[in-house]
Amino acid sequence: MTAQDELRLLPWSGPGGNPCYLSTDDRDGFMSRLADNIEAVQLGTAAELLERASETLDDQDTDPGEKHRLAKELTEALRDVLRVAISRGHLLTLNEPHRI
Repeated sequence: MTAQDELRLLPWSGPGGNPCYLSTDDRDGFMSRLADNIEAVQLGTAAELLERASETLDDQDTDPGEKHRLAKELTEALRDVLRVAISRGHLLTLNEPHRI
């Protein structure tokens, strides 16, 4: 098991929207690989949404309902990407050599 400060923030939420954490020393374990794969999907989805948002906002004929749906999807994607960034930033901090 890892130390308390080495828990990995997982790319999904638990009941009530609470964060989920993984405690393991095995970075190649099933749950670690699952989290890595889900993070990759979330980042890919965010990139696709960003491209769609650029096209949608450039189109003067886009109806307000479509813009509203897009804003909701972008909000969800941003939440996912932020969670990935926090998790990966924490992992980077743990793997940095300690400076004296």
